[in-house]
Amino acid sequence: MIIGIDASRAVTAQRTGTEAYAFFLIQALIPLAAERGHQLRLYFNQPPPANLFPQADCVTSIVIPFPRLWTHLRLALELQRRPPDLFFTPAHVIPYTYTGPSAATIHDLGYHYFPEAHPKRQLAYLRWSTRHNGRRARYLLADSQATKEDLVRLDGLSPDKVSVVYPGLDPTLRRVEDEGRVTAVLHHYGITPPYLLFISTLQPRKNLVRLIRAYRAANLPHQLVLAGKTGWLSQPILEEIANGQWPFPKSEIRNPKSEILLPGFIDDADKAALLSGAEAFLYPSLYEGFGFPLLEAQVCGVPVLAANTSSLPEIAGDSALLVDPLDTAAMTAALQRLVQDQTLRARLIGRGFENVRRFTWRETAVRALDLLENGPRS
Repeated sequence: MIIGIDASRAVTAQRTGTEAYAFFLIQALIPLAAERGHQLRLYFNQPPPANLFPQADCVTSIVIPFPRLWTHLRLALELQRRPPDLFFTPAHVIPYTYTGPSAATIHDLGYHYFPEAHPKRQLAYLRWSTRHNGRRARYLLADSQATKEDLVRLDGLSPDKVSVVYPGLDPTLRRVEDEGRVTAVLHHYGITPPYLLFISTLQPRKNLVRLIRAYRAANLPHQLVLAGKTGWLSQPILEEIANGQWPFPKSEIRNPKSEILLPGFIDDADKAALLSGAEAFLYPSLYEGFGFPLLEAQVCGVPVLAANTSSLPEIAGDSALLVDPLDTAAMTAALQRLVQDQTLRARLIGRGFENVRRFTWRETAVRALDLLENGPRS
């Protein structure tokens, strides 16, 4: 079978969740496709870096640069001229005019819950593209059972059309035991240990205003590090940091350097060290289709506090301290407990190491290719 794959998102230099999904899934699909005798056509909108993916006889890279509307014009034309047996988009949208057999991954439906968190044009495109994928695709992959249920309930799709295929984790990510390496990374970003860490895009649905208030009320001798790109409507978060009042005199804080730091996007090469040095990882997001950062923290041996909403309980199970993300007082108490209760910390770290074993890109690729070959399991 010839499988065409939109690989345009995999070449992004600073990968967030969906770009990382495309990159690692394609990387894992290549040897598996070779084993099963399939051909992969990878479509790029720009020349990919050398050795982006493993070299294999089963792979053909098709670079078709185009300045605007690449998907719906240039990619659509390529698919029309040389149609694959099946087209798969892991992190984008099926071309509007393409009517051949297709499959797509839908990562989340956050725009249903937080439409105000997107610019109007982006929101309109998200609504259209998700529904278009839902109607046009022969098969759909969902990152979690929570996302599948949203697709059925909110977009009216048949549950038989949607298969839950959990993403994996970066296989190179692991705890950094070299204290010198951790210290060097912290120095590079201006971080003062001990610190509590959040890594993701800074945007409203990440619930950072409540997290900041909970952190300040907890009166802990820890810096709060909010790492990631600044997203749409991040101004209230920045204003909370700048204008928020501590409920006690600064002199009462044991570590006078404890405050809130925004180091920006974290290079992939530094992520493991930054995670490994953290006292705890905080992820009180109001909505997530999956939650890569939670698992990345666990693989680095860090206890996690997470919201008890959307997909996060499904992904974390009993390996994280779950809290109502709308209850700031409960979040404050959970922060204090996570820092001070050593028995709890040890239990969560151990369960975290067990939990991450459920998520490998090899297993994701096997399940995804089974679906592309045979359709959803009965």
